[in-house]
Amino acid sequence: MATSISRPESKSRTPEDGIARRLLDSAAQLSYDPLTEVDWETPLDEDFHGASPEWSTLYGTPYWEELSEAQRKALTRQEAASVASTGIWFEMILQQMVLRDIYAKDPTDDTFQWALTEIADECRHSIMFARGAKKLQAPAYRPHRVAVELGRVFKTVAFGEAAYAAILVAEEVLDVMQRDWMRDERVVPFVRTINNIHVVEESRHMKFAREETRRHLARAGRVRRQVHALLIAVASYVIVTSMVSRKVYANAGLDEERAVREAKANEHHKSMMRSSCSGLMEFLTSVGLLTRPALYFYKRADLI
Repeated sequence: MATSISRPESKSRTPEDGIARRLLDSAAQLSYDPLTEVDWETPLDEDFHGASPEWSTLYGTPYWEELSEAQRKALTRQEAASVASTGIWFEMILQQMVLRDIYAKDPTDDTFQWALTEIADECRHSIMFARGAKKLQAPAYRPHRVAVELGRVFKTVAFGEAAYAAILVAEEVLDVMQRDWMRDERVVPFVRTINNIHVVEESRHMKFAREETRRHLARAGRVRRQVHALLIAVASYVIVTSMVSRKVYANAGLDEERAVREAKANEHHKSMMRSSCSGLMEFLTSVGLLTRPALYFYKRADLI
């Protein structure tokens, strides 16, 4: 655990500095080192799932009913590894956007120091996810090439509320599913620990992202709001639809074509995704980012 440190008083306080100071204090009191907190040494126990079965993309389908328990567990382990790999991809985008946002700002401000703390968290999380995916005996799942290139563009052009709201979308979706996984005794213990670490530390990141989104929107005009609302929605669609690679099915020993077909039509999984995003959609509505063009992409991603 990290220990508390003292900091000199800022020369003038701002509301965002106050929030950043509280987040810095929280991080000093409750942060984790995945290298020591996660059990990396115990061999993978294949009697466990990699994620709660109800979150599997095939749960509730005819194909799921045909699978043996061993096949279901193998599938959820591959799906969990794919989600982790997507998390690494987006966390790399996130770090670049935050660094660009604080570039040349006052390093003595609490907000600047919190941003660096968040980046340090994300670096640890990415290493943790990478080691977790490897221990789940999964290959390196990567988003489709188009998604990778769109991410490259997004991290370059997104700023202000577009950057922070997109961060919030990605983290909110992960947060709800990982809260289920970390409490589920059917999930392999080391994955539960990983999820617990991520949930605890990302709660601070999500608070900061909400506050930064509100702050940037306070000075945004109508056209900028409309453009950024659409940009956030497109980014959300790309992120969510990239979470589970189609390759997980073949790697779990399933018929890939049939699995993809049934997963796309799986109403249970669509319902799980919508329920996980109810709070997020309320927030986007409250700040005026749930426009009609944006709704199209959220519906396509089964987030609403």
